[in-house]
Order: sequence, then structure tokens, then C-alpha cells
Amino acid sequence: MKASPADQNELLRLQAADTRLAQLAHATKNLPQSAELAKLQPEVDALRARWIAATGELEDARAELKRVESDVEIVEARVKRDSDRVQQTSSVKDVQALESELASLAKRKDDLEEIELTVMERVEGLEEALAAVEGERAELSGRVEALEAQRAEEGAKLEVQRKAAAADRATIAEALPADLVELYERQRARYGLGAAALVRGVSMGSNVKLTESDLSDIRKAAADDVVLCPDSSAILVRGEESGL
Repeated sequence: MKASPADQNELLRLQAADTRLAQLAHATKNLPQSAELAKLQPEVDALRARWIAATGELEDARAELKRVESDVEIVEARVKRDSDRVQQTSSVKDVQALESELASLAKRKDDLEEIELTVMERVEGLEEALAAVEGERAELSGRVEALEAQRAEEGAKLEVQRKAAAADRATIAEALPADLVELYERQRARYGLGAAALVRGVSMGSNVKLTESDLSDIRKAAADDVVLCPDSSAILVRGEESGL
């Protein structure tokens, strides 16, 4: 393939733009905030599990308290009913039976109120425990949100740079012969590098000094011949510092 030395030299700018784009992509994918967020995730998951457990315990305790309160209300209603019946009956036998039941109800109410007090204390303790977990979650959420905001800000800055680099890259590529760009793209896709300079006999594509045999073949090539690096397979761009 033939291409003017000037066009071949422009491939170095094209390669620099592609290298810059790759660096920006790597930086975007590996933002430090992402690593910090990943480290925090186990703590986030653990706190969520604790919150779920604490919420479940509190809901169960509140449900139990509601049942006990309902039982107390039922007993109080029966006490009122039996007390009213005592006042209304003239039968000694009925009065004795009702007074016996009232004594049992009083004992039942005392037991239920003791249970109610115990459950209420447990509910208060569980509420405090849940509040503590929620406080931890709020503090951790604040840290996560701050990191996410920083990541978004850094990502936006990198995106601005990426767009600028992509625009520069497009401008360079559009000014070059299509077949030269096609070869460059093919070599870059296959080997990771599309073009590299030859500096004092060293290929910048492989950072290895070429053999005298390879250099002799390159010297024989015309200035507009497109030469590939024997080591990296990138287009080898020759210039005044090539040492040929």
C-alpha cells in the first residue's frame, strides 16, 4: 500500500487519540469512588439485613401487644357485664357465682396487665434498637450518596474529555485516505496498536530494537510505502529520528 509520508505521520496522531480514548474509558470504568462503593456494599447489605430483622421483631412485638390489649378489653367488658348483673339479680346463688367469676376475671386481668407491661417494655426496647439501626443506615446512606455524587461528577468530567477526544479523532481520520485508515483499524483491532513510530531503530510499537535485517528491508522501502512493524504488526511510521 502507498500513502504519503505526511498521511502516515498523521497516523501517530490518530493512534494518540485512540490511546487517549482508551485511557479515558479505563478511567471511567475504574473511578476510585466505584471501588469505595464496592467496599461499602457488604456493610450496606448487612445493615439492611439488620434493619429487616429489627423491623420484623418490632412488628411481631407490636402485634403481640395488640392481642394482649384486646384480651384486657375483653376481660374488662366481662367484668362490667358481671358487675352489672350482680347489681340486678336477687338470687344469692347467682350472686355467688358471679362474684366467683369476677374474682377469676380480676386475676386474669392482673396477669394480662403484667404481660402487657412486659410486652410494652419489649416494644420500647425494640423501637430503640430499630432507631439505632436506622441511624447507622442514614449515616451510611449519606456516605454512599456522597460517593455516588462524586463519581457522577468525575464521570461527567471524563465524558467531556471523551467527547473532545472523539471529535479530534474523527477529524484526523476523516482527513486521511480511507484505505490507510482501514489498514490502521484492522491492525489495531487485531494487535491492539494501529501505528507506531520508528525511533533510532526502535519500534515504539514493541519497544524493541529491530534487527539489521529488518532495518535493511525498511531502508529499501520507498518513502510512500506503508511498512508494518515486524514485531507489533502496527504501521511503522518513519521520520527524521528513525535512524535509517
